[in-house]
Amino acid sequence: MRDIIVGVTNFICGYPLFCWLIGGGLFLFIYSRAVPLRRFGTAVRSLRTRKTGAGEISSFQALMSAISATVGMGNIAGVAIALVVGGPGAIFWMWVSALLGMATKFFEGTLAIMYKGRNEKGEAKGGPMYVITEGLGRKYKPLAVFFACAGLIGCLCIMQANQFVEAVTTVFLPGSAGLWWVKLMIGVAVTAIVSLVVVGGLNRISKVASKIVPAMVAVYFILVFVIIVLNIREIPRVFASIVSGAFSLKAGLGGLAGVAITGARRAMYVNEAGVGTAMMMHGASRNAEPVREGFVAMLGPAIDSGLVCTLSAIPIIIAGNYNVEAIQGLSIALGSFDALIPVAGKYLLMALVTVFAFSTMFSYSYYGRTCAEYLFGKDKARYYNWFYLLMLLIASVVTLDVVVSIMDLAFALMSVPTMYAVFRLSPKVVKALKEYS
Repeated sequence: MRDIIVGVTNFICGYPLFCWLIGGGLFLFIYSRAVPLRRFGTAVRSLRTRKTGAGEISSFQALMSAISATVGMGNIAGVAIALVVGGPGAIFWMWVSALLGMATKFFEGTLAIMYKGRNEKGEAKGGPMYVITEGLGRKYKPLAVFFACAGLIGCLCIMQANQFVEAVTTVFLPGSAGLWWVKLMIGVAVTAIVSLVVVGGLNRISKVASKIVPAMVAVYFILVFVIIVLNIREIPRVFASIVSGAFSLKAGLGGLAGVAITGARRAMYVNEAGVGTAMMMHGASRNAEPVREGFVAMLGPAIDSGLVCTLSAIPIIIAGNYNVEAIQGLSIALGSFDALIPVAGKYLLMALVTVFAFSTMFSYSYYGRTCAEYLFGKDKARYYNWFYLLMLLIASVVTLDVVVSIMDLAFALMSVPTMYAVFRLSPKVVKALKEYS
């Protein structure tokens, strides 16, 4: 079963996904006349909502909640996995994915407000499901149902739970790393903590995220800045290896394509551009101006895939401990920080990892519940929280390669209806952008 899951995922998340997301992002980047570059300043200023409408949270809370989902374990463990599989060159393609992802997120954020839907109780809701049915028509509802079904699995946050448990055993219980019952006990503690927030709904999640996300990114920046200062002579080599590795032909064109695909695949998990998750969070914003919300959404990939992933890559490349055979994630990052900041390094990173992991698990629960609400109704959707918490527990004892493959496959399936809707409705977004200008 493990080999089948990994094999199917590797095929789908290879050239098909690369062309679908990166090619689609390139099209949207060109079609919008490079809106991420032209309107970046406008995006920053758009964080303050001027005109409000139906919704549950502010644009800033929507962005912070979306970033709390993307700026998490994927930015640390995901970058480490990318370096193990594709080498430093994979980071360059994560940068490319970030730039193109900004264009995709602009379209997603705009459409999330432009085509809000309502549940059976008349409450305003957002997400690809509602964009598809409200924007494309009711005859496309099977496509919306397909997204919601894939989202039930893709939004389980099992990679974050798995990697957090790995981090705890690596740092504090190195002698028991292979004992499943130890991991299970840690998983029970994680599940209990997450339950305190997720049962409170979106308002509690957004309030927590808006407070901790800016702080944790700032502290992470300071920590990596200390490493850069202590290893300033290594920085030119780090960036040279990223650029040279991205275009190296030593392994042939197949090797070059493999590095690019690895970077794009990990970036998909990090910034989620084209996956549709951010549509659900930005669709809950009270912002009544679609284009303005699109600008806000555009900032996400710049922060997570651009800034935070680069911060994660620098220490790992300096330490040079990513040349291993088996797929490893967080343990690589912890080893790098431990080598570069002796005694305190891995503990400082562990503290940040704890915040990163929990903030991500909080936000993902809302995504999954939104999909469940669309499929089963609001009253029955509350049961999804218990399913979500149970899967966090199970994820604590599952091997990393299976977890990565399940998440990647679910995300790839979610991207199919999301990008299709974005492509079909992109002329309306460009028209709204021209009118807004």
